[in-house]
Amino acid sequence: MRQLLAMMWLTWKAAFRFRLFIVIAVLLLTSVVALPVLIKDDGTARGFTQILLTYTLSVIAALLGLSTVWLACGTLARDIEECQMQVVAVKPIPRWKIWLGKWLGIVSLDAALLALSGAAVFALLQWRATKLPEAERRILRQEVLVARGSVKPPTYERELEEETARQLRAVLERSPEARANIEELRKQVRESLKSEMQIVPPGHVRIWEIDLGAARHRARGKPMHLRVKFNTAQYTARGTFTALWQVGQPESPRFWRSEPMSLAPDTFHEFEIPPDLFDDNGVLTVVFLNFNDTTLLFPLEEGIEVLYAEGGFALNYARGLGIIFCWMAALAALGLATASFLSFPVAAFTSLALLTMALSTGTLSTVVSEGTIMGYDAEKGGPGRSPVDVVVVPVFRALLTVINLAKGFAPIDALSMGRSVSWAQLGRAFGQIVLVLGGGLALIGIAGFYRRELAAAQTQ
Repeated sequence: MRQLLAMMWLTWKAAFRFRLFIVIAVLLLTSVVALPVLIKDDGTARGFTQILLTYTLSVIAALLGLSTVWLACGTLARDIEECQMQVVAVKPIPRWKIWLGKWLGIVSLDAALLALSGAAVFALLQWRATKLPEAERRILRQEVLVARGSVKPPTYERELEEETARQLRAVLERSPEARANIEELRKQVRESLKSEMQIVPPGHVRIWEIDLGAARHRARGKPMHLRVKFNTAQYTARGTFTALWQVGQPESPRFWRSEPMSLAPDTFHEFEIPPDLFDDNGVLTVVFLNFNDTTLLFPLEEGIEVLYAEGGFALNYARGLGIIFCWMAALAALGLATASFLSFPVAAFTSLALLTMALSTGTLSTVVSEGTIMGYDAEKGGPGRSPVDVVVVPVFRALLTVINLAKGFAPIDALSMGRSVSWAQLGRAFGQIVLVLGGGLALIGIAGFYRRELAAAQTQ
């Protein structure tokens, strides 16, 4: 342990020698203070948190991430190039402890900087909240500065797949030649069935039965919110549609009916409903009445969602920062891994290139979903094909799997929307990002560091 602590201390000394810690701390605190001043919000609770949480935490994550990569590459690669590592390596300390000690030093620096800037954002958030009108402060307390869990109705994926298979067999029995385009036919059948489950024709109602499960105990006695979104193929002159909602059982006292609402399509709407409208089994019945002359469509995945208060904001905020810290730990491992067998400029370039690839997964996702790198072929009326698809598509799929280990979390969006960042999410982030992704990079880096001939490194 003394050896690891010694390497951590050397890493801290290098950060202060390069003035990195002081410069990054000043930049982080300046961004926390300057952004809310330079960018004015609209005076609403949503606009307020958009500036103070979304922008500031995004800037903090970006600055801290870039400085982590730079320091991780520099602290190892420069030590090797300047022949300082040779002095350390001849001492009775294994190379894996040198590598791990540097990693622990970098992540402890990140923890200190993240805690400092995160505390500044939290203090500024509480202070600026007192400047809002009372009505907006109430919205802030109930919808933003809170940890809200969510429950959605079932999407009936299994039933949808079974019915798709049944109808597909019936089509193939009538038209055996359709087997040539069976995958495209499967998509068409599935989308047709899915559309029938989502649409609400004029003059009809749509009923959702949402099982709150164990969440009913936490939600009892507290107001809840419905978050809804619908689409339509036709638009009115005023751009909105009339919506009437009923929640609960009409025959019981646990019943609420809304006033007619004017809602715009293709956007999310959130409104409060009274507490305790669910039955004794925790099932919340939600009814939508379509009084418009147009068919409306509620997507199965995001058409309706029930939000309930699950905990306080402070602990939720700390868990969100914990996930950001997991990202920094993986970036530290990435920088050290590249610096283990590359020079400082090449290691920094490689790390930033890999980071850019991880942030730009749209092309990878398109190639994997279409099964080719050729894109759409107008003559064939579908995706083109290339001989290299056999190699490229599996490689892209593997890259997406690795990248999604870290990208499957959105703590900043969750905090700005008042969503809960649960302990399970934080534990999953630690397991996927730090242990799996960071651990894999650490194994690569330590193996490269062991194989590197330190005596061959010369100062440029």
